[in-house]
Amino acid sequence: MRITSALVDPALLDLPWGVPLEQWPADHLVALPQGISRHIVRFVKLNDTVYALKETRERIAEKEYDLLRALERIDFPAVRAVAVVTDRQTADGEPLESVLITQHLQFSLPYRALFSHTLRPETLNRLLDALAALIVRMHLTGFAWGDCSLSNTLFRRDAGAFAAYLVDAETGSLYPRLSEGQRLEDIEVLRLNIFGESLDLQAAALLHPSIDPEAVVDDIVARYERLWHEVTYEQEVPRDARHNIERRIRRLNEMGFDVAEVAMSTVDGGYRVRPKVVDAGYHTRRLLRLTGLDAEENQARTLLNDLDAYRAESDLVDEQQAAHRWLTEVFEPVVRAVPAHLRRKLEPQEIFAQIIEHKWLLSERADRDVGMAPAVQSYLTDVLVKKPDEQAVLGVEVGSLGGVPG
Repeated sequence: MRITSALVDPALLDLPWGVPLEQWPADHLVALPQGISRHIVRFVKLNDTVYALKETRERIAEKEYDLLRALERIDFPAVRAVAVVTDRQTADGEPLESVLITQHLQFSLPYRALFSHTLRPETLNRLLDALAALIVRMHLTGFAWGDCSLSNTLFRRDAGAFAAYLVDAETGSLYPRLSEGQRLEDIEVLRLNIFGESLDLQAAALLHPSIDPEAVVDDIVARYERLWHEVTYEQEVPRDARHNIERRIRRLNEMGFDVAEVAMSTVDGGYRVRPKVVDAGYHTRRLLRLTGLDAEENQARTLLNDLDAYRAESDLVDEQQAAHRWLTEVFEPVVRAVPAHLRRKLEPQEIFAQIIEHKWLLSERADRDVGMAPAVQSYLTDVLVKKPDEQAVLGVEVGSLGGVPG
């Protein structure tokens, strides 16, 4: 027996590798929901960690292991590859198939398991949104799945929404970039697989009567296409309509994507704009690295969106130079514009973020970019002056906090 492992866990050596997975004794296994698989799949628990074991051919196991490791390096939402066990033999010397070991995603369930129960419409919508977002992220990454299905996708709760994860990559391939044909073929496979699984659940009386398999498939594909278009299309924006760029970034944020940068090129009378989207969760670190400002994630997203728009409009290639100029020419002047007696109401990052929001609302009403200076003045006179001081909200003066016991 030979084990190639990304995670050293000596307990793996104690498992009965000389026995086919289908015949493993129950005391080694844990019962967890799983989707339909063409392979034998079992779950084991070792040292408080649950692993999924899949028996397959050596070449397939090694390919999937390498793919999952590659997806992990680019932080793609997929299960984590742990090891490949090859050269297995029975006690009589008969060869056994190889086993791919992945780490079970805690608090997750296959999509198929959830579709087997009653789903409220709002729950179904969130699940379909999460699945569509996963496929879009996958295609942006250059990964062609080739076998998307309800069984091969896991979901996990994520702050009131659902996050989807890829669980089976044996049919997948990772490219620098997908062609249009590869992308559309993947969607066609998705359509056939999910429609077939839904019919299977319906025939077994496991699908809620309110769920129509054909409508579900059409809905998933429609959500995917809308999101793919929003993420990838190049938008032409007039020079005086910067708020149109902000509007698009907001739509992407609402869909669960963050914008890392905005690529802009000049055209007659305006710009051609294409945002680069990334998964949520890195804006606080990026803002701190570029500007030294420490902010919450939503604050950081707002500030970075403004910074990226400033950089694109200024035709600055160097990110650090753009960040320095934005900090000194935009952020700091706005903060200094706040009168001293109003600065206790909110921290500077929150004030700036609210001014950006206020500017957005004013621009939407005027259907044009109103500019920063009028937005600052309007915010100070119409919004900030009416807010209570932060320490008043706490109920104690900041200066007295040091004398409070404990």
